[in-house]
Amino acid sequence: MKIRTKVWIDDDQDQVIFGSGRVRMLEAIDRLGSMNKAARELKMSYRALWGRIKSTEERLGAKIVESQPGGGKGCGSVLTATGRDLLDRYKRIKRKVDQVGDREFQKIFGEREP
Repeated sequence: MKIRTKVWIDDDQDQVIFGSGRVRMLEAIDRLGSMNKAARELKMSYRALWGRIKSTEERLGAKIVESQPGGGKGCGSVLTATGRDLLDRYKRIKRKVDQVGDREFQKIFGEREP
């Protein structure tokens, strides 16, 4: 047995700002350099990906992805410093939550025989 946890960040109106889905989006954008390619890889529409990125930016009050449209040289999408920082800090808090959860699970459930 093991414990599973989900961690996400909400605003004061309980609207999602950031969580594991947005992590996958930002990682794909960062790796592929394109929101369109990221959407395809994640098997979602460009509009859905773009909408989630925009809602996060609106709730944060800061850009997390910068895009240069056009399809030619110098075009594409990159994470802003704010986007990279948000991604890094989320991963840090998620690791901490998982560590505490695992530790407490072992204390409470331990290794029991069936």
